[in-house]
Amino acid sequence: MEALINYLLQFGNLNKQQIDFITSKSRELALRKEDYFSEAGKIAKQVGFILDGILRVCYYSNKGEDITKYFIDENNFVVDLDSFENKIPSSRYVQAVTDCKLIVFPEYNWEEISYTIVGWESIVNKIIKKSLIQKLDRRSPLVSEDATTRYLGFIEKYPQLINRIPLSYLASYLGVTQSSLSRIRKNIR
Repeated sequence: MEALINYLLQFGNLNKQQIDFITSKSRELALRKEDYFSEAGKIAKQVGFILDGILRVCYYSNKGEDITKYFIDENNFVVDLDSFENKIPSSRYVQAVTDCKLIVFPEYNWEEISYTIVGWESIVNKIIKKSLIQKLDRRSPLVSEDATTRYLGFIEKYPQLINRIPLSYLASYLGVTQSSLSRIRKNIR
C-alpha cells in the first residue's frame, strides 16, 4: 500500500484521512501468469495498481495473431480506460505476463473516492497524462526503426523487463517473428 500512496503523492497532496479512505476502498489481488485482469468483449470494472509483476495489453488480429501492444510493470496503474470510463466492451486484453500482485479498486469504490476526495480528479488526470506520454514513447519509435534497432532500444529503455517477459511476447511487441528475434539476439551477443 505504501508504494501506491507514494505514487499518488507525486501528483497531488492527500492528508491522512484521505489516504485512509483510499486504502479502505481497495483490496489486494493476485494474478497467476497468463490470467486476465480484463478481457476483450467485456466492460472493464476495476482499476489496478501493480505492486509486483508485469502485465501486457494485447489483442488478436483478424488473422488470429496474438499482438502485444505494450507492457506495464510495477508502480503503475492498469485499466482499460476507454472501456472503464465509457462502460463499453473492451477491444483488448490485459494479461499477466508473470505472477502479479495488485491493489485493486472496484468501479463503485473508485467512483466513491472521486466523489469524496476534493482534488482526486486532478490527481487522476495527471496520472492519465503521464501514462499517455509513456504509451506514446513506447510505441512511436517502433514504427520507423529496423528490428535490431527496436530490440536494442527496448533493452536500453526497459532493462528491468528484458529477462522477465517471454520471447514470444517481446517478438510480438517488436513486430517480428520469434525466429527473427532469436537471430537478432544471437547476432548481438
